[in-house]
Amino acid sequence: MRMAFIGTSSITIAAARELSKQGHDVILVEMDKEKIETLSEQLDCGFVHGDGTRPEILKEVDPGNTEIIFCFTSNDQSNIIASLIARSLGFKKIITKLEDSEFDHIAIELGLESIIVPSRTIAHYIVDMVEGRNILEISSIIKGDARVFSFVVHKSLEGTLAQLDLPATCRIMCIYRQDELLLPKEDTRLESGDEVILITHQKQLNQLHEQFNSDK
Repeated sequence: MRMAFIGTSSITIAAARELSKQGHDVILVEMDKEKIETLSEQLDCGFVHGDGTRPEILKEVDPGNTEIIFCFTSNDQSNIIASLIARSLGFKKIITKLEDSEFDHIAIELGLESIIVPSRTIAHYIVDMVEGRNILEISSIIKGDARVFSFVVHKSLEGTLAQLDLPATCRIMCIYRQDELLLPKEDTRLESGDEVILITHQKQLNQLHEQFNSDK
């Protein structure tokens, strides 16, 4: 599989090293030419020199033949911009890293599907480990054609769950309201700012994007 990383943080370097060992074709996009020269001696990867938020640089990565692009710079705004440009260029799957969880809603509203917040993930893992819980990762549960989709409720969507008019193959898993977890009930009403998490069939993703993540 061919994949690319924008930015060369410690997470990126560790992931690139392991992915290369597994036989994957890894491309690293980095602005610092000296860092590229140093890493080229350590990693069996390809490199693109330049700013990963620039369309002309991402075109060099070859969107049509790259399965995944990871937007993993140290700047959240840059990662969001790079993700949007990558989407417009036709990359198949885009992973966006955010350090500040306050950008979650913005990224979701912009239609970015796959978001990683390392600090939050590690914090949850530490708490579960300390308290003796063995929590299954969602990636090990969602299989086959099943997909998870989320969107933020705006004024026009406030009301009962039935008013959402979801496709038949969609179910609401949970709702986050100001970081509070809500499990949906028959009388649950959606409020502006709620984040709704759905489980659905992959064939419904385009329809859901059009319905909830466009023309806000």
